Amino acid sequence: MEQVQKGLAAEARQKKMETDAAKLVEMAQRLKTSVDKTNKDTLSIDVIKEAERIEKLAREVREGMRQ
Repeated sequence: MEQVQKGLAAEARQKKMETDAAKLVEMAQRLKTSVDKTNKDTLSIDVIKEAERIEKLAREVREGMRQ
């Protein structure tokens, strides 16, 4: 019974990492588009916040992989 629960937990963790990884790719693409629209003298606060959200999600994915 305990092994079944561990297996289900591992599957759920894997599925979450796959979903989060796909979300990271999408967020990174949006960030690149936003950065491409800026010039060397202007960096939007929204771009910085998006980069911070990407960092946070990347840390969560990394921690999930360590479990």
